[in-house]
Amino acid sequence: MKLGVFHFNTEYSIRADELAIAAEERGFESLWFPEHTHIPASRLTQWPGRQPLPREYVHMSDPFVSAAAAAVVTKTIKLGTGICLIIEHDPLALAKTVATVDQLSNGRFLFGVGAGWNREEMENHGTPYDKRWKVLEERVKAMKALWTQEEASYHGDWVNFDKVWSYPKPVQRPHPPVILGTFGSNWGRKRVAEFGDGWIPIDLFHGDLKADIDDLHKRLRDNGRDPSEVPISMFDIFETKEDDLKRFADLGLIERAIPRCPTEDRDTVLRWLDRYAEIGRRIGAM
Repeated sequence: MKLGVFHFNTEYSIRADELAIAAEERGFESLWFPEHTHIPASRLTQWPGRQPLPREYVHMSDPFVSAAAAAVVTKTIKLGTGICLIIEHDPLALAKTVATVDQLSNGRFLFGVGAGWNREEMENHGTPYDKRWKVLEERVKAMKALWTQEEASYHGDWVNFDKVWSYPKPVQRPHPPVILGTFGSNWGRKRVAEFGDGWIPIDLFHGDLKADIDDLHKRLRDNGRDPSEVPISMFDIFETKEDDLKRFADLGLIERAIPRCPTEDRDTVLRWLDRYAEIGRRIGAM
């Protein structure tokens, strides 16, 4: 198991480029940035974690600009979105953004995606809450066409365009892995098994993580897919304890664990990186 870093990347915390340099120097495998384009000030949707909504959800920066800034100052660390809310983007524009970041990073981009939880936020972008997974699926498939075809077209209920040219193409072939983030639901695992290149579960939402992984692997095999080709990236939106990281490693089924570092100043984050790099060495993840 490898060890990554998840960071909310606000204007009051360490900069994305500084964090990327520090994480790479300490041997972390990857660095991930989340996304909310905005948070509606008046909403009925409850945050699926703890209440009230943490301040950093309102203040996070753009994940693609952050990943690009991190890419140009590093050489080996992988850079990911954890997660990109695809349903809040035009797929023609987003395909170009993803390919550009993959070019700037020389093929180090990991495209974590999800449908989101905030009804009012996604509906501000024109996506009905009860259609969010269908919209996500069509936009993923349309972007895969744009990345892999010289003249791409797509015709669906939510995405519709005739033949177009779209450049640049990603460095990674056929494209950066589209890693699907879901809560602990049968529906989410079904979607991963159908079209995900990986899975991002969040430990908070899994009563029996091993059983959920076994279920995903069965669904993949039923779809004629090899579970070893759909790796798992384990997220935690709260502080991950050493015992949790060891539990993930001991499962032998998780590609990488991605603990959350503090949304704090540079010195606090650097101390956290030092501590978790040592934890990573103790559990054989660095």
